[in-house]
Amino acid sequence: MKIGLVGLGKMGFNMRERLRAHGLEVIGYDPRPEVTDVGSLAELAASLEGPRVVWVMVPAGEITQSTIAELADALEGNDLVIDGGNSRYTDDSVHAELLGARGIGFLDCGVSGGIWGRENGYGLMVGGSEPDVAKAMPIFDALRPDGDAADGFVHAGPVGAGHYAKMVHNGIEYGLMQAYAEGYELLEAESLIADVPGVLRAWSKGTVVRSWLLDLLVDALEEDPELAQITGYTEDSGEGRWTVEEAIKHAVPAPVISAALFARFASRQDDSPAMKAVSALRNQFGGHAVKSASPKNSASGS
Repeated sequence: MKIGLVGLGKMGFNMRERLRAHGLEVIGYDPRPEVTDVGSLAELAASLEGPRVVWVMVPAGEITQSTIAELADALEGNDLVIDGGNSRYTDDSVHAELLGARGIGFLDCGVSGGIWGRENGYGLMVGGSEPDVAKAMPIFDALRPDGDAADGFVHAGPVGAGHYAKMVHNGIEYGLMQAYAEGYELLEAESLIADVPGVLRAWSKGTVVRSWLLDLLVDALEEDPELAQITGYTEDSGEGRWTVEEAIKHAVPAPVISAALFARFASRQDDSPAMKAVSALRNQFGGHAVKSASPKNSASGS
């Protein structure tokens, strides 16, 4: 099978290599000349035989929208576009309608596995029609983990279902990472614990909290035992916010995921205005001591 792959970043590049290792011919396009196989999306489309399959692996939002619009002009009826990025599920129906008007199929595919997917395989959550999924199954079979055919892949439902499933997956990921991070900080705070990385490593086998995320935390601490080489500033890529918004829409309690999202916001504040207000209030009503700001943080010129 021969397919096109748009976007050769960290994920897309490794996906191209895994697909090739599993016997698929892949023509990749990326604006960076050092990694691309062709010079444009039009050239990519011309390099494929019909019915063509093009996998889009670019950042969510405007870049995905413009890429799919350009592919709508470059492809023809019976071709298929797969959006494997982290698009918001509400965008999928728009893309499906645009492509469908020209007879082009559309699948949305949530992809999990990060930079390790090339070796370990990717978890795939797909939305779209049964015929379109069947057309793309050789691709999905090559990308998902080796072993049981039921592992690492689900046809989650119609268009939008794949990205919805990936959104909730990433919301859960927020909560899991936050729990491990808080446990790590608590261990660091207790003088009785002489070997924090060792404790976490002991949890990684046989315990109910073992997981790949825990393994990765152990690896990170082996590389940098005090995590001194990084700051606590943590971005959110969108899926956590969208998960919380969906929880509100459906009146589903999601306190852990919500708290994990807000913790990321707090990580970006050098000195939280909200906590300053809390400190001021404690001082006002109870006379509790407040910690004065250092001179470099004090207001000047007033």
